Amino acid sequence: MNKSDLATRLARRTRLSKAEAADQLDRVIHQIVTRLRQGQPAALPGLGRFCPGAKWSFRFDHPAGGGKRGE
Repeated sequence: MNKSDLATRLARRTRLSKAEAADQLDRVIHQIVTRLRQGQPAALPGLGRFCPGAKWSFRFDHPAGGGKRGE
């Protein structure tokens, strides 16, 4: 899935125009990148978090009571 696909889905589900949805998506991405550049993590509740460092990484949230996969 690319940014355009994601904006299209967001537009459909929120009843925004595709341009408005793409703008909202740009804002979220900008906020994530800004936090990472400041050395702060950026969380996406219910999904995971982006972690700062020499190479940015993403860690998925693990379901409650579930084991950690891939670690």
